[in-house]
Amino acid sequence: MTPDDMIGLSRRAIACKGWRWLRGMLRQDDYRYIGSGVWARWSDAHSLTTALHAPDQLPDLTDSATRGCLLTLVREAWGLPTLTPNPWQGGWEFVWAEVGSEDPFETEAEALVAALEAAP
Repeated sequence: MTPDDMIGLSRRAIACKGWRWLRGMLRQDDYRYIGSGVWARWSDAHSLTTALHAPDQLPDLTDSATRGCLLTLVREAWGLPTLTPNPWQGGWEFVWAEVGSEDPFETEAEALVAALEAAP
């Protein structure tokens, strides 16, 4: 996916009914959510900068912790605590018809966003 594709995917994610920021998620400006509307960025081992929520910020779906949190949101939205995207034919898929497609999703993040979009 191109950087523009990832931005579009992030916009799709935050537009979902089941979306919310969870502790550990990373914004695209390198601030990580630490809770209660507070974000933090570590520039080195001894320097911490905090910021308040910025509504125009998007999640960094290339970050593994953010994708893990997105998986939590998908599981909550579907009410299926063991739901997991599966590697398939060089891409990713979910195993139920509501989210499946003939072709696998290119990235795990794309599969997760599609699952959140399709959630009841």
